[in-house]
Amino acid sequence: MTNLMPRRDFLQSAGIAAAGSLIASPSAAAQPAEETASVRPRLLAGCCAYSYRAYLTSGQMTMEDFLLKAVDLGVHGVDITTYWLKSTEPAYLHSLRHLAFRHGLPFSGAAIKTEMCQSDPARREVEVANIRKWVDATELLGASHLRVFGGKVPDGATDAQAIDWTAETMKPACDYAAQKGITLGLESHHGITGKASNILAILIRVDSPFAGCNLDISNFAEDPYSQVESLIPFATHTHIRDWYGDPHKPLDLDRMWQMFAKGGYQGYMSVEYEGDEDAMTGVPKLVDRVKALCRKYSTV
Repeated sequence: MTNLMPRRDFLQSAGIAAAGSLIASPSAAAQPAEETASVRPRLLAGCCAYSYRAYLTSGQMTMEDFLLKAVDLGVHGVDITTYWLKSTEPAYLHSLRHLAFRHGLPFSGAAIKTEMCQSDPARREVEVANIRKWVDATELLGASHLRVFGGKVPDGATDAQAIDWTAETMKPACDYAAQKGITLGLESHHGITGKASNILAILIRVDSPFAGCNLDISNFAEDPYSQVESLIPFATHTHIRDWYGDPHKPLDLDRMWQMFAKGGYQGYMSVEYEGDEDAMTGVPKLVDRVKALCRKYSTV
């Protein structure tokens, strides 16, 4: 068995310098440890419900339809974007869980909207309560991962303040999720999580094996490769597009997969399609690229 450094020790030893400055450059953030690089990668193709957002929003597709579409796509798991769930009633969530099971389709996770970066303690409590509600729903679905957002930095606040507020929200929410065996994945997004070093600093403060990064490879405005690489040791789920920035610039997906394989990532590479082409034809094309890369760089 490979002798790996415990994750908490790695967080503290690799990230303490970045945490000290809070807004350190991405090159100062954690890099994959030598021991971590020896882990055999396990890269599994997935798809987010968000990829079909136009159809789900219009009612042309239900969440049940999405699950069956994912079966046709041949992915290994699906990420349920909860915006289009009919309800959070146990009977409905159990029906989705049963449908997915009947087709051999695991849930890679669920995704919700949150704004954890709140200066007001009362509003942080509201966010914690909301996450707890969705942790319960995630458990009913039979998933083990829930995507959360850090949110915008309030006007006039520093990154250091925003990191503290986000961590103060995420920690009690994560403590609750841990009781259910569910991991919270803080998405690399805009606002306070627009920098890899900020995400790392938040995770250090939360200090839980049930906290990680939902690593969207397309959301870093600058230098996406080094920022993504610094977070691979903490990635609990991924969202995949083939571009980054605004205006869109192409991402070298092969280079990304090499980094995930070198970092020993084991988990889902979940397509979150936002291309100009209609999702009915665009999603299968991106899924096919992801599946080919997973076969190329994974041990499964």
